[in-house]
Amino acid sequence: MLAILDAVKGEGKLRTANVLLAEMKQMFRFAAEREIIEHSPIELLQKKKIGGKDVKRDRVLSVGELADLVTQLPSANLHKRTVLGLWLILATGCRVGELMGAVWADAKPNQRALQQAVDAHNVAQKSGAVHLGFVDEEACTWYLPTTKNQREHTIHLSKFALTQFAELRKLREADPVTRKPLAWVFPNSHGTGPVCVKSFGKQLADRQRQEDERLANRTKAVSSLALKGGRWTAHDLRRTASTVMSQLGISDDVINECLNHIKQGMSGIYIQDRRQGEQARAFDVLGAKLLAIASGQSSAALPSRPLATQ
Repeated sequence: MLAILDAVKGEGKLRTANVLLAEMKQMFRFAAEREIIEHSPIELLQKKKIGGKDVKRDRVLSVGELADLVTQLPSANLHKRTVLGLWLILATGCRVGELMGAVWADAKPNQRALQQAVDAHNVAQKSGAVHLGFVDEEACTWYLPTTKNQREHTIHLSKFALTQFAELRKLREADPVTRKPLAWVFPNSHGTGPVCVKSFGKQLADRQRQEDERLANRTKAVSSLALKGGRWTAHDLRRTASTVMSQLGISDDVINECLNHIKQGMSGIYIQDRRQGEQARAFDVLGAKLLAIASGQSSAALPSRPLATQ
């Protein structure tokens, strides 16, 4: 076991070593509890001596980097859906799995079958990342019956977000068998379920490499999405959305509700108001800022007063 962990550590993959240690401990504890083995041989191993303390990722794209992204995206050779998806993460603060699980509102009568498709997808990918959600352009909402936090969440769609979904609707394809419009906003190549979260992430990673790091049979636009602040991921856009909200004067408690973070402590138990009205205003202000950036007006002035007092 130590040889395996040391080999991963020797490659510099410290977080991977920590994850591997945790999963191996879980496996051996399972075996020990059922008396398959007498005891776990790695129970005394500590994370600090394998991969060290985990460093939480805190990458945020600056407004300047977002402006650079606007000019770089056209030459990145990304599918149009992917580009629109990136803007939607910024506009809604959604998780990538929530984006991949988005379906059009007219598919809601088939919710049970769609949920089964999501469940099957997550099992196949050995992940629980994808969450089903219904995009209602008329109501300006994106409703997720369940999320990572085990509760429902409704995202207000700003005019900017609705513009991205309108473009995605133009790309909507028909089922090859029934000829009916596909339910999925981001369908896989067979139209049977959502695009894999890992596939979405790989498209971004492949475009932030050096020329000599290009992988075989992958894009030639290897550095097309590289930014001054360093490597970035789709989840960093979620963090960026919340940061821009804060810069726009939106309070932390409203931002947390927008991102579907659960309140901690007694307030999480006794205060059940989700601040939907303030969430909507927050998303609208964020959307206006993103529109300014996408239109080449990244220096647009921020509001002089907090959102709550406007």
